[in-house]
Amino acid sequence: MQTPVEIEFQDMIASPEVEEQVADHVKKLEKRYGRITAGRIVIKDPGDRHQTGGLYDINIRLALPDGREVNIGRTPKADERHSDLAFAINDAFKRARRRLQDNARLMEGRVKSHEEQPIGTVVRLDPAGEFGFLRSSDGAEIYFHRNSILDGAFSELTVGSRVSFADEIGEKGAQATTVKLLGKHGLRI
Repeated sequence: MQTPVEIEFQDMIASPEVEEQVADHVKKLEKRYGRITAGRIVIKDPGDRHQTGGLYDINIRLALPDGREVNIGRTPKADERHSDLAFAINDAFKRARRRLQDNARLMEGRVKSHEEQPIGTVVRLDPAGEFGFLRSSDGAEIYFHRNSILDGAFSELTVGSRVSFADEIGEKGAQATTVKLLGKHGLRI
């Protein structure tokens, strides 16, 4: 760490044991992620206030290169285990470790990306009501069968209806395997 970690005790007396526990957690984070440039930990005594419910409040702020930060905020109000200081500190650093892990994956480019399903427009419907064709955004015409329409919405389809779809190459060319009718303004419903 470029600057020493700051530990602030609010509404309580500083404890060397707690400072040592926090320093140990910070060392473990540095050893594992090594990119932490500064840190500030605030430990707040629960006191007798009704709002906090007798739970310790641990706030962690870690500075990373390129101006990025990891902030661990307020203690969950419903978790009574946070009335134990050691547990509250361990839990806060566990959340910090998870955020650092997510940040490291993001920096390394190891983040999953999900492709959106393509959107098309219904251009023809069989008068017997068994199949139809839709036009994809790239202009390709794609066949779909009544059974590929999700939620039994075939009867709601009209020429010009906007749909999202998944397609594959069939015996006679592209065909939609699933088709979902989109709501007003092309929003997914």
